[in-house]
Amino acid sequence: MAWEIVVGIETHAQLLTRSKMFSGASTAFGAPPNRNASAVDIALPGVLPVPNRAAIEHAVRFALAVKGAINRRSIFARKNYFYPDLPKGYQISQYELPIVQGGEIRFFVGETEKTVRLTRAHLEEDAGKSLHEDFHGMSGIDLNRAGTPLLEIVSEPELRGAKEAVAYARALHALVTWIGICDGNMQEGSFRCDANVSVRKTGDPRLGTRCELKNLNSFRFMERAIGFEARRQIELIEEGGTVEQETRLYDPERDETRSMRSKEEAHDYRYFPDPDLLPLVVEEKLIEKLRSELPELPDATRERFKSEYGLSAYDAQVLTGSRALAAYFEAVAKKADAKLAANWITGELSSYLNERNLSIESSPIATEVLAWMIGRIKDGTISGKIAKEKVFPDLWEGKTVALGKATLPALDAYIEAQGFKQISDAGEIEKRVDEVLAANERQVQDYRAGKEKAFNSLVGQVMKATKGKANPAQVSEMLKRKLSA
Repeated sequence: MAWEIVVGIETHAQLLTRSKMFSGASTAFGAPPNRNASAVDIALPGVLPVPNRAAIEHAVRFALAVKGAINRRSIFARKNYFYPDLPKGYQISQYELPIVQGGEIRFFVGETEKTVRLTRAHLEEDAGKSLHEDFHGMSGIDLNRAGTPLLEIVSEPELRGAKEAVAYARALHALVTWIGICDGNMQEGSFRCDANVSVRKTGDPRLGTRCELKNLNSFRFMERAIGFEARRQIELIEEGGTVEQETRLYDPERDETRSMRSKEEAHDYRYFPDPDLLPLVVEEKLIEKLRSELPELPDATRERFKSEYGLSAYDAQVLTGSRALAAYFEAVAKKADAKLAANWITGELSSYLNERNLSIESSPIATEVLAWMIGRIKDGTISGKIAKEKVFPDLWEGKTVALGKATLPALDAYIEAQGFKQISDAGEIEKRVDEVLAANERQVQDYRAGKEKAFNSLVGQVMKATKGKANPAQVSEMLKRKLSA
């Protein structure tokens, strides 16, 4: 029996503001417990909330970026439930009239482009945090996060499987950081995703019963959790059981989901308009101001990279994974061959960064230094092999002159001093080619008999004889000429 996995994602993006959603308390991460909790945050009697203008502006920026509809008049509502880290006994959120409705996120799954519609995005405040590990037989309550501004972004259930869900979440993460409304730090809880997962028979238009997965604090955990939950539901149905709608917690140590509580519906929260807050009115003048201040968006940058630099759709997608990465590529491409720049950045540089869990901002190789190396490959000064095996590692480790402060003549002197310069002298290459042909008569005969692999072996022998420094194109051309003589 064929099954289809259906996923919808609810994302809480912490908005990049200095103060909280309804108070002047700091949003700085890492303060001692309850240091950043004001009278408003802990709900002392008589306090009144005041909306944070910067958070509202961030929500409008998001709406513009995803082509969503901005409700010029939206309502703050009270979402009522009891939990120890929610001192008011309710959360201020938006329900019937959110600030943003609709919109879309475009992303790639491999080399296939997909578009997923958004249901809504609404403003709300975060709750505090219960701490269980540091206390014996008790739990501690830290209200530093209480009142932190969030934008909850809800997708339509249009994702099919774990890989699509992760690709969507990565694209959304890239977008909110790109436009500067969220720092995207998943370890600190600035970008949190919950996945609503259900399964249905392929071709069935009806949605199955969904379960909401919590505790997905990395893209890797998200993929594993969705995969496990989908398998759990399929096995349950095939064995004659039924899926119960519930909230489930993902346990990364056991790589499984387990039940937390039955899934609440909207009526369980008894939403009603917050009597302490007037309707939120967004004026056209503000919208147009924010529209004019938006940076070039990822979709537009991708198209420009394709047309201006001749990149493939895939390369353009990878290089717009973050605004910093796109800026790094463009800085290199303005001084060096754009296609080679794309290959080195998406290949060797990304590999080094990923292995060390570093961002592009932390790259020890400055853009002008990478552009210099690519230029020396392009003009034949060094081979791609030498660049990969010798020059690039040395640049990364700082074994050349001081990186970032290096002058190009000093880097050229480094190539000369290390003996990395590519041999392009036709006479010297011909000498090495003749030596290899004389010493490998059998491979010469194999090539002339139609065995193409023999040619690659001969090229390798010449490159070995020159310690990888011969110009590969010249070696190939000369070998072909002599072998056809």
